Amino acid sequence: MTPRQIRFNAKTHVGRIRKVNEDSILVLPEHRIFVVSDGMGGHEGGDFASRVVVDAIAVLPADLPATEKFGQIRAALKSAHQMIREEAQTRSSTIGATVVCLVLSDDHFGVLWAGDSRVYRLRDGIIELLTTDHSLVAVLVEAGQLSWDEAGNHPQANAITRAVGVGEALELDRVHGELQPGDRFLLCSDGLNKYAPIATLGQMISGVPIETVTDDLIQMVLDRGGADNVSVIVVDVT
Repeated sequence: MTPRQIRFNAKTHVGRIRKVNEDSILVLPEHRIFVVSDGMGGHEGGDFASRVVVDAIAVLPADLPATEKFGQIRAALKSAHQMIREEAQTRSSTIGATVVCLVLSDDHFGVLWAGDSRVYRLRDGIIELLTTDHSLVAVLVEAGQLSWDEAGNHPQANAITRAVGVGEALELDRVHGELQPGDRFLLCSDGLNKYAPIATLGQMISGVPIETVTDDLIQMVLDRGGADNVSVIVVDVT
């Protein structure tokens, strides 16, 4: 099989209101690993937690076989989980971070996540949300009482039920599937999707050059208030 070529663009922005960016992003094209982490616990803890998450993955060896990547990423995140928990005990506070991690091979993709940071896939002009938020409002969505777009405006939209560093054991969900030429993936913190419904995101990333797509998304957030930090990574499979 001919190796898939990938292109990417990644940006994070503090937004218009907050003073500290608690988001962290990581792009490892040689590993074909892409990560967004959104810290929680205020600027004294959230930025620390998200940085621990991405740093744990950043040190993985570049020559890992595809069959071992997920196991190594899980182990790295469990280590980050314990480190954040210990720091939280020292500070006598609750801190943590979401994580969403996209891993590509020549013919498949996989996603690991905890929390409400997301991955979408644009294929043949149709956008699909690949992850399911670990949040209180996600329960309402799964029960058919809300759509994902409506959930973003719910009063409890920011109440997540899983995070790295919170709880005894770290629970991660996983999805995987086949790659197709032309697939475009969008990873983001909730600072993006709370400002745009899924259909709007699909329109904004469809047919837009990889060089400008992240700037367009972040500018949209800023134009609509930018009350939260926002992080986006766009990955193209060619």
